[in-house]
Amino acid sequence: MKNYFLISLFSIVTAIFSSCSDFKKAESTINEEDMTRIVTEFASDDFQGRKPFTIGEEKAVAFLVKEYKKIGLEPANNESYIQEVPMVEVTDIPDKRMKISMWNATIELNYKDDFVAFSKHLVDKISVRNSDMIFAGYGIVAPEYNWNDYEGINVKGKIVVVLVNDPGFGTDNKDFFKGNEMTYYGRWTYKYEEAARQGAKGILIIHESEPAGYPWSVVLNGATIPKLYLQAEDNYMSMCAIEGWLTFNAAKELFSLARLDLMELKEKAKKPDFKAFRMRSRLSLNIKSSHRFATSKNVIGVIPGKERPDEVIIYSAHWDHLGIGAPLNGDSIYNGAVDNGTSIAWMLEIAKAFTNLKKRPARTIMFLAPAAEEQGLLGSDYYATHPLYPLNKTVANINNDLMLPYGPYKDIMITGYGQSELEDYVEKFAKDYDRYVLPDPNPHTGMYYRADHFSFARVGVPALFARGNCDNREFGKEWALKKEKDWINNNYHKPTDQYDPATWTFTGIVDDAKISFRIGYELSNESIFPKWKEGSEFKEIREKQME
Repeated sequence: MKNYFLISLFSIVTAIFSSCSDFKKAESTINEEDMTRIVTEFASDDFQGRKPFTIGEEKAVAFLVKEYKKIGLEPANNESYIQEVPMVEVTDIPDKRMKISMWNATIELNYKDDFVAFSKHLVDKISVRNSDMIFAGYGIVAPEYNWNDYEGINVKGKIVVVLVNDPGFGTDNKDFFKGNEMTYYGRWTYKYEEAARQGAKGILIIHESEPAGYPWSVVLNGATIPKLYLQAEDNYMSMCAIEGWLTFNAAKELFSLARLDLMELKEKAKKPDFKAFRMRSRLSLNIKSSHRFATSKNVIGVIPGKERPDEVIIYSAHWDHLGIGAPLNGDSIYNGAVDNGTSIAWMLEIAKAFTNLKKRPARTIMFLAPAAEEQGLLGSDYYATHPLYPLNKTVANINNDLMLPYGPYKDIMITGYGQSELEDYVEKFAKDYDRYVLPDPNPHTGMYYRADHFSFARVGVPALFARGNCDNREFGKEWALKKEKDWINNNYHKPTDQYDPATWTFTGIVDDAKISFRIGYELSNESIFPKWKEGSEFKEIREKQME
């Protein structure tokens, strides 16, 4: 009996050691040299900014399929690496001036300098003539917060003007919405959706850089290029005829002419007793529109699970960027090296590590490169609503986006901190990599609702967005903050987002890939499904899904 016990103990220890050794050998294949090669090619001018429906898409997809095959991933979709994403490309040309008439004056706002406007309606021309304008605070209906900015007013056929973000911004009160952390109610996508549900003819969001999380230039770049949408049966006629933005200065001037104080109204809109009202102003604008239907592509490879192949863990990083656009210092190619070449390298290196395991994971591991993230998370949205594996068998999504190549970090910044039990896995393993967990210090930007993991979250699948970002191992926190701000101000969604061999190092992204691999490896050999935490807006969706 004693000898049998010793033999059994020896066998268990040997199995644990063997498993650990297998993992470590696979993890060691994640390296900076391969990441450099991937980003250098993927973000080169030859890929023309990787915009969907262009030669850049063809090259990006071909590159990913080649890499998947070389790594050893299997096709995920009936012998194909491709999931087609039906989309429509819309090109809008608004009037150069938006005319707003009041009882005492008329103001004309200039396209691009003062406003941008566009439409999802698939018609040749959209015309708005003397439509009443209504100020509706933040444009939010949130029953759980006992909040309804549209209560008591009929906005059907009218133009709604709303503030960016949500009433919690600037309050530091976690019990009021989420304080400085943006909720989905603060996102422009929600505001457009809610205005349409209320029957509005149009909606204009007043831009401010801090509560929006980005400058006017980002709004401008996104609004003035042809836009992509998923195809819809009603051709989006249920949405507002006009969607758009106003600069804060233009809005301030408009409100002043209407004898209204915008700064004062901003404060009033944060109070529960705020009431929307007619601005005694009428808006006129035309938009000429053209459109074409086509399909883009999600690129998907898998490592089938050995024991529970129907259960899947999804790693994701979008492949697209903005293509060729407005030139900056003579350069018109939006290479997207950080956004999102670095994350593609992160994902491919994790895939390589999994294929280097001697023992195949119990659960299936998927690697999803979604299309058209820059156009509104379209590829991931399509996958989440047309999944290749049932959502109640989808264990988790581990996504990354916009990983800064400035060396190793001490922190692991979790965007959307407090949402799911996936964060507990980060906490569990962080110390093994001499890292510490840090909640996103800028939750007001709403990044949790601005990247592909949100497409999974909104359908109930726990989703993680975590990376080193705020505490550089060599230069510290202030240096890291300065580098991040500099990148956002000077490179985000600009042609200058391109690989720089003189200043870039991928050591930090290698570290992030290793810990992401560790988390997925742990999940892949467990039988439990991580849950959303109390207070998450996605918890109820998942619980119903898992019944």
